[in-house]
Amino acid sequence: MTAKRSAGLLLFRFRRPPGTDTAAGVEILLGHMGGPLWERRDAGAWAIPKGEYGPEETARDAARREFEEEIGLPPPEGPYLPLGEVRMIGGKLVTIWAVRADLDPALAVPGTFTMEWPPKSGRTAEFPELDRVEWFAPQVARNKLVVSQIPFLERLLELLRNQG
Repeated sequence: MTAKRSAGLLLFRFRRPPGTDTAAGVEILLGHMGGPLWERRDAGAWAIPKGEYGPEETARDAARREFEEEIGLPPPEGPYLPLGEVRMIGGKLVTIWAVRADLDPALAVPGTFTMEWPPKSGRTAEFPELDRVEWFAPQVARNKLVVSQIPFLERLLELLRNQG
């Protein structure tokens, strides 16, 4: 059986004083996972906008589609900086690209999903994929991100340091 695959976009922007190194002042855009299982959590409850795709779609096309589905805004144009792949604990292979763009989180209109809630009630409810979208400095993002996605943050910071 082939492992499930996901792809996504990690947006970054700069808020730095002139003359500082390239990675200084960088902020990244994360989404707080929606639904009742995450509503009271903060640390480890934020994620890079991403989602699953099948063999009929390229990873990059899926990353762009998933960004629009999860954030509710068109994906920014490139250049797209490949941050590679990470295999999650459950076996899913995640591919992420970084792209420099600015976006007002207040404009986000996240997509929704349906799940049985409360558990074993037989009732279904609709919840936002992401209930908040915010910009964070890397040191804050590191604490908020789902642990398995931290390598993508580290790869972006390394890439930016090497460009400076």
